[in-house]
Amino acid sequence: MEWWAWIAVGAILLGSELAFVDAQFYLVFVGASAFAVGLAQLGGLALAPWLQWLIFAALAAASTIVFRRRIYERMRRKLPAMQSGPAGETVTLPTALPPGETCRLEYRGGSWSAVNGGKAEIAAGAKARIERVDGLTLVVHGDG
Repeated sequence: MEWWAWIAVGAILLGSELAFVDAQFYLVFVGASAFAVGLAQLGGLALAPWLQWLIFAALAAASTIVFRRRIYERMRRKLPAMQSGPAGETVTLPTALPPGETCRLEYRGGSWSAVNGGKAEIAAGAKARIERVDGLTLVVHGDG
């Protein structure tokens, strides 16, 4: 293949990884390997087509095996943990809530049903911790 074709393939693979596909950071190394083969040819190395493909495959496999995990984990570590729901947040109960009973409360601008999942009554105006969401109902526990 010509040098410009290798660089074009490398650019397409890198662009695919960065823009469209969450390929778990594999295409970066394959694209970089294609770039390396293209740059080697541009630099004057006249390589037979079979040798180009062999170098490309060896570079892609070796760089993926050696570097992928370390770089991917280092990049992912900087992302904040994603909270999947309201579990752990607190709400204020408008009325007293005995164990196993339900009431309506305001949470994030909407009206929700809440059930006391604890063993003790939660007083009116007290703060309660959301343990989980069960369907459209918040399961809460007193903060005491």
